[in-house]
Amino acid sequence: MPIQLVTPPTEEPVSLLEAKLHLRVDFDEDDMLIASLITAARQAAETLTGRQFTTARWRQVLDCFPGPSLMGVPAGQAFTLPGHAILLAKAPVQSVVSINYLDMGSVNQTMPALTYTVDAACEPARITPVFGQIWPICLPQIGAVSVTFDAGYGTASQVPEGIKSWIKLRVGSLYAHREEVAALSRGRIEPLPFIDGLLDPYKVVTV
Repeated sequence: MPIQLVTPPTEEPVSLLEAKLHLRVDFDEDDMLIASLITAARQAAETLTGRQFTTARWRQVLDCFPGPSLMGVPAGQAFTLPGHAILLAKAPVQSVVSINYLDMGSVNQTMPALTYTVDAACEPARITPVFGQIWPICLPQIGAVSVTFDAGYGTASQVPEGIKSWIKLRVGSLYAHREEVAALSRGRIEPLPFIDGLLDPYKVVTV
């Protein structure tokens, strides 16, 4: 599902100072390199988990509103993913900024916030019309619907430590082995099997 980064995060989950302490680097010549490795490691972790770590704004693009025109949720089921729900591709969602669509006259329209509800506690977050409302009729054209939303834990201090630990370990590997292939005279490199498991509790599972 197409998703576009509208406003990138203004800080990394792991600071340059934290990374240098982990690397035991006490000089400044490699600061730009280490900073770029932090960004690369963070982007890799966000891809693996389906999450946004520090606050950023995203836009998710759809061809149409999902599901049948008759809205509702199954009675007696404590939790469902109804067919008319929009599922947002990044977590955790802080807020939905706007839902826009092209009407049948190709005019861009913004849905009133009171006509839809957002369940940000669910991961992925769900959006449906409120009871008594339906999704509006949009132009039958690709990219006719877009949802703009803010996602992330907040500031760097709010990012879970397990994620930060993985980023620091990945930065250490990238810093020590700066080429595509690493060769050691004493034998081959063996990855530590528990490392990626640090991210397991934070992976967003979709069905």
